[in-house]
Amino acid sequence: MYSPNTSSFYANTTDDYDVAVIGSGMGALSAAGLLAKQGLRVLILEQNYLPGGCTSAYWRKGFVFESGATTLVGLGNQMPLQHLVDALGIKIPARKLELPMQVHLRDGRILNRYQDLEAWIAEAERVFGVKNQRPFWEFCYRISQFVWQTSLKQTAFPPARLSDLWQCALRATPEQVRLARYAFFSTQWLLKHFGLDKNDDFVDFINEQLLITAQNHAKEVNVLFGATALCYTNYDNYYVDGGLINLVNPIIAYVERQGGACHLREAVQHVRRAERGYVLRTDKAEYRARFVISGVPLNNTLALFEGLPTNKYTHQVLDSESLNSAFQMGIGFKNSTTTPATIHHQIHLPKALTGIGAASIFLSINHPDDHSRCDEAGHSVASVSTHLPDPGNKGAIDKSAAEAQVLDILEQRGFLKREHIVYMHSSTQKSWEKWTGRAFGFVGGYPQWMRIKPWQMVEARLDGHGAYLCGDTTYPGQGIPGTVLSGIIAAEKLLRDWPEARSERFATVRQTDVLITE
Repeated sequence: MYSPNTSSFYANTTDDYDVAVIGSGMGALSAAGLLAKQGLRVLILEQNYLPGGCTSAYWRKGFVFESGATTLVGLGNQMPLQHLVDALGIKIPARKLELPMQVHLRDGRILNRYQDLEAWIAEAERVFGVKNQRPFWEFCYRISQFVWQTSLKQTAFPPARLSDLWQCALRATPEQVRLARYAFFSTQWLLKHFGLDKNDDFVDFINEQLLITAQNHAKEVNVLFGATALCYTNYDNYYVDGGLINLVNPIIAYVERQGGACHLREAVQHVRRAERGYVLRTDKAEYRARFVISGVPLNNTLALFEGLPTNKYTHQVLDSESLNSAFQMGIGFKNSTTTPATIHHQIHLPKALTGIGAASIFLSINHPDDHSRCDEAGHSVASVSTHLPDPGNKGAIDKSAAEAQVLDILEQRGFLKREHIVYMHSSTQKSWEKWTGRAFGFVGGYPQWMRIKPWQMVEARLDGHGAYLCGDTTYPGQGIPGTVLSGIIAAEKLLRDWPEARSERFATVRQTDVLITE
C-alpha cells in the first residue's frame, strides 16, 4: 500500500519511471517519444540486442540487412510519421524514391507503380485494359486521401468510452460520416462495383498488392483499408540510408535526451498492477511505473499482464490460422552490369512456392547511392520476403529448397547471378519468433478480416488504470504509417485519460514522493 500523503507514484530512485514501454517497435517508440516530450520519464524495455523489432537492421558478414520492413511511407503532409518527426524535431536520413515499385506479372509483363496518379492510371490501362481503370483508381485515391486526412483527427477511434464518442463527434465532418460506410464493404465488392471482378489478371494483381500492407486478399479487406493499401505507392515513398534502424535510433536518442532510457537484451516477463501504478519484472530487474504501454502484439501482451479482463478480447485475439509469418532471405552479392529501375519489386509467380504456398515474392535492394550497407565497394544487399500462412501450425520449412526456388526466380528476372552471391541466409517462422518474441513468429500485424467490424477493433486501453496497447495488432495496424499512428493514439488517449500527466508537477513530484510496494 502507499503512504496516505503521497500524491504520485514515485520514489527518487533509478528504478522508477513515469511510463514503462514494452518493446521498441515503431508503435512503442512513437508513444515513448510523444510522452517524453510531455516531460514524462520513459523507460523502454526491449528483449532483443537491437531496437526496432520488425523495423530495424543488422550487420552480418559484411552487409547490413533489414530485419523486416523495407518500404517507408508516412512522411508528408497529414501523414502519421511526419506528425511524429515534426513533434519531436528529429531528422531522418531519407531519400525520396522517384519510382516507388515495379510489379512483375506472371506472364513477364512489368508495371511501373508511378506515384503520379495520372501516370499510374495510364500504366494500369496499358496493362489491364482501359475499362473502368480510371474511375476505380480515382475512387481509391480519394478514399486514401480521406483516410489519411481523418487518421490524425480521429485519434479517439475506436471509441470505448462516452468521452471517446464525444471526441469523435466533435471532430466529425459530413464527409467522414458519408465515407465511413465503406468500412462495411469489401474490396472484392469494390471490384465488382466497377465491373473489374472478371478481369482475372487485375484481380490477381489486386490480391497480391493487398498482401503487402493489409495482409489479406480482396474478399477480407474493407474498402477503407483496401483503397489506402492499394494507393500507398501514390504517396511519397522513401529509403533510409544504412537501413531502417536509422529511423529507429533518432527516436531513442530523443527519449534519452529527455531523461528516459532504453534497455536492450531485457525481456519483460510479468506485469502486475499496484495501487496507482505497475510493477514490471524482467529477466534482469524489477521496475515500477505509473503507466505502461505495451508495444508487443495483443497475443503476447495478454500473457504478460496479470489480471487483464481476457474475456474482453474473445473476438479480437487472432489465432495462428488467421495470421502470417514470413519466409525471408538476405543476400549479399556483387553488382551486375544492369541497374534495376527501382529498388522495390513485387514478383508474381507462375506457380506457388513449394512448401510455403506464396504466389508472389517481394524484393528490395539497397539504394545505389547508399554505400553504407556493404563493407566492400561494388557489392549490393537484397531482402526477399514472402508470406507464410498459419505459422503456428506450419511444420519445418525446407530452407534449401525454398532458397533454390527464389534464386531461380531472381536469376530468370535478371536481378542477380548465383555465382555473384557473396553471402546468403534465410529465416522462417521460428527465426521470427526468436528475433521478435511474437507469438507464432507472426509478422506484418493482424490481417484485415471482414468479420471484425470497426467497433470490434482492438483499442489502445488495456485495463482503464493506466495500461495501454499500441503496435500492429491495434487499430489501425499494418505498415509503418499505421503502426506509428497506433503509438500516437495510445499516447493521446493516455494524456486525455490522465490530464495530470501533462503537468510539470507530475514529472517532478517523484523527487519527493515515496512508494511502498505491496
